[in-house]
Amino acid sequence: MSTAVGHGLAGRLNGFLRGTKQNYSAGHERPLGGYLTAMAGFGAYTAAWATLVRLRGRPLPERPAPEDVVLTAVAAFRLSRLLSKAAVTSPLRAPFTRYVGPQGPAELHEEARTDEGKDTVGELVTCPFCTSVWMVSTLTAGQLLWPRATRTAMGALAALAGADALQLTYAALVDKTTG
Repeated sequence: MSTAVGHGLAGRLNGFLRGTKQNYSAGHERPLGGYLTAMAGFGAYTAAWATLVRLRGRPLPERPAPEDVVLTAVAAFRLSRLLSKAAVTSPLRAPFTRYVGPQGPAELHEEARTDEGKDTVGELVTCPFCTSVWMVSTLTAGQLLWPRATRTAMGALAALAGADALQLTYAALVDKTTG
């Protein structure tokens, strides 16, 4: 009897999930199962970092220093753009994406592949906003575990973001003055 109850519960849960997906998607294909998996993966990733920080006995600051928040934001911005849009990192995204064309200076427009469940990973690796969540978590953990090395790397990423801004500003000024 317990098998029938278990099977009945599984069947009802499966029906509920199918109905939820159908009602939510409004006729569009949305990889809700993939998103759930990604959320679980992110939870496991951050739990692993938190466990490592705790095992190392690193104290958490009372509150983040404002300069660390700014440095983390700029570094995460630059690193997430580098990983999700740069032409040079396209081999990392290629198994999950399809090249569409160029998109801005030294960046690519790619779309997630829909075959073999690659759509969720493809969306994550081409979305700088999505990638930023992972980068901020990683950089925050790095600041707690290896503060000097992490801040050095974040400083380099912030300098790269500044250099990019100067390159774009210069190009805009040249365009404006030359026609």
